[in-house]
Amino acid sequence: MSVRRIDVDGVPVLLEPSPELPLVHLTAALRTGALEDPVGKEGLTRLVARAMRRTGGGLTQQELDTRIDSLGASLGADVTHSTVSFSGTVISRSFDAFFDLFVDVLARPGFAEEELGLLRRETEAELVEARDNDRSLARRWFSRRLFAGHAYGRSVSGLLSTLPGMGRDDVLALYRRAWTRENLVLAFSGDIDESGARGAVTRLLAAMASGTPLRDGLGDPTGPSGRRLTLVDKPERTQTQILIGGLGTHPKDPDHIALHVANTVLGGTFTARLMNEIRSKRGWSYGAYSSLPYDRHRQAFSLWTFPKASDAAACIEVELALLDKWWQKGITKRELAWAKRYLTRSHAFAVDTASKRVGLALDALLYDLPEGYYAGYLDHVRGVTLERANAAIRERISPEDLLFTVVGTASEIADGVRKAIPDLAAEETVPFDRD
Repeated sequence: MSVRRIDVDGVPVLLEPSPELPLVHLTAALRTGALEDPVGKEGLTRLVARAMRRTGGGLTQQELDTRIDSLGASLGADVTHSTVSFSGTVISRSFDAFFDLFVDVLARPGFAEEELGLLRRETEAELVEARDNDRSLARRWFSRRLFAGHAYGRSVSGLLSTLPGMGRDDVLALYRRAWTRENLVLAFSGDIDESGARGAVTRLLAAMASGTPLRDGLGDPTGPSGRRLTLVDKPERTQTQILIGGLGTHPKDPDHIALHVANTVLGGTFTARLMNEIRSKRGWSYGAYSSLPYDRHRQAFSLWTFPKASDAAACIEVELALLDKWWQKGITKRELAWAKRYLTRSHAFAVDTASKRVGLALDALLYDLPEGYYAGYLDHVRGVTLERANAAIRERISPEDLLFTVVGTASEIADGVRKAIPDLAAEETVPFDRD
C-alpha cells in the first residue's frame, strides 16, 4: 500500500490502510503553531493545546484519561513553532468511541478556569526545572540568539514573565482563531479503510467552526554576523554544554540533500569525523554531533559537544579546526560513498510501517516540502556528486558567521573559551536563571 490523499470538504486527509494489526493511528494537525503566540504571551499556543487535551467535552483530565485508557488508546498533543498536532492510537474495535473523545478534545474543549490555572503553575514549574538541564539551557540560548527577531527565537513553552498574563480570554481567542476547519490536516493509518476515514472526518468537521485560514507569512531568519559568544553562567559546573553554529539549509534549496550528505560525514553518525576526533581520539565528550534539521523556514546548523570544564576551550579549538577543514577541503570520495550508503540503508527504518509513511507525508504537507521530497529521497541521495556536496558546504555554511553558546561556570572557563575563538566579534555572559 501507499499513502493516498483524499480531501473531505476541502480538508486534506492522508490515508494508508494496513489491516495486519487491529490498531488505528490518527493525527489532526494545524498548519501553524507557536508562531501565532502574540508578543508578550509566548507559550500561549502550547497552553491552549494542553488545555484542549485535558478539558475535551467539558470533562476533567482524570475523566478523559480514564476513558481513553479503558478503550485501549493513547492521545497526546505536540506543539512546535510551525505546527500543532494531536496524535492517537486505538484498538480498532474501539475506534468509534475513541473518535468521539477525539472530537470533544478538538471541537469542544471546556477550558475550565481551574484547569488553566493548574496548567500555568505546572508550566512555571517545568520552566524552573529546565534550568537544571544544561543541555536545554544551551539550546534555549542558542535559539534565542541565532534567531533573534524571528519567531524561531521565541520560546514555545513560554517564559516565567509571560505565563501569568495568559487568561481564559486569551486562550479562547487563540483557539477560535486557529482551530477551524480551514486550518486542519488529518491523517489515518492502520486498520481503517477509506470509508471509515471519510466518515470520521465528516463527524469532526461537523463539530468544527469555520474561520479564516492562517498562513505562515514569516521570512527566513538572518542569523549572526561575525563570531559571537553567549556564555551562560551557571555555578559549580564540572561539565559544559557547547553549541556552535549558524544558519543551515532549507528543503527548497537545490543543494539541500547534497549538504545533508556532507553533514553526515562531519557529524551525522557515531562514526563521523566529530565523534572520531572528540570522543574516540581524545575522550573529551561522550557525544559529538552536527545537526541540520529542517522546518518551514531555514533552520540552524550546529555542532554539539559536552566536555568537562577543563577541556572546553580545547574542544572548541578542535571543533573549529574540523569545521574549517570540512569547509575548505570538503569530504572525500570514499566518505561520500560511505555517507550515501548509510543514508540509503537507514532510510528503510523511516518507512517500514504505514504510520511512519503517513507521518512523512503529513510532514511534507505541514512544512510545505517540495513535491516528491520523500518519494524521491533515495534517488536524490544517490544522485549527489562529490562536487555538489563540497559546493553545498561552501555555499550554505559560513565559518566566519557563527554563534557559540557555552553553559558552564564563567569564572572557570571564560578566559579559555574566549581565547579558543579567533576573531571573536562580540560576547556576553548571561546568568542561567535569566527569564
